[in-house]
Amino acid sequence: MIELVRDAYQYRELVWALAMKELKIRYKRSALGFLWALLNPLLLMIVYTVVFSTIMTMKIPHYAIFLLSMLIPWTFFAQSMAYAAESIVGNSDLIKKVRVPRSVFPLAAVMANIINFLLSMIPLAAIVLILGHPLFATWLFLPVPLLALTIFTVGATFFFATANVFYRDVAHIVQVIVQVWFYITPILYSIDFFPVQFRWLFKLNPLIYVMNDFRMSIYYGQLPQAQSVIASFVCGFLALFLGLTLFRKYESQFVYYV
Repeated sequence: MIELVRDAYQYRELVWALAMKELKIRYKRSALGFLWALLNPLLLMIVYTVVFSTIMTMKIPHYAIFLLSMLIPWTFFAQSMAYAAESIVGNSDLIKKVRVPRSVFPLAAVMANIINFLLSMIPLAAIVLILGHPLFATWLFLPVPLLALTIFTVGATFFFATANVFYRDVAHIVQVIVQVWFYITPILYSIDFFPVQFRWLFKLNPLIYVMNDFRMSIYYGQLPQAQSVIASFVCGFLALFLGLTLFRKYESQFVYYV
């Protein structure tokens, strides 16, 4: 892990350049360009709010804020997984021609989505003010769950980026995993809707802790419990350890398979 931090710092300019390249490709030939990072949360808010507040009558005050408090960080995680899974294979030319740590490619994919996440917080703050929901001081705590989520995401992306080098079906499987994971994470709904005897099942989801930290800070205006914060970092570092271990074991073989 120390080596990863050293590589990330030493090649920070390359990571940044690759992240900018990722964003430029994503918004290439788009009339609105980076504005889509601001518009996506607004469009998602409209769709989900209409469906769950009107059609399915989800009776949660300021449901749009309740939803976006988790949906935006989840989008960061989901998009990072999708792009990072292809990060090694997609940069095969560079890997074969330039001698750089392979870790910079998944890191760049995550960095690109961190930028998207930060841009998405702007319309979220605007929506909070427009709807009359309090803009709590606990927003200042958000860098903490963002760090925990980034650590978990980096670990997961290392794992799937490695697997995708040897089995190209992994990139498609990741999309299915993320989609299923989305619905078993209480993003669209509250855990309170489930009987008490079944709520322990949610604790098996490693993302429940960090996602709840976002919702507590943004929607409820409360600092998350220390146990939740600790659990989010434990899950994050465990994912990073497993993903990085697999990545380091096989990265020397990437050049023969990409």
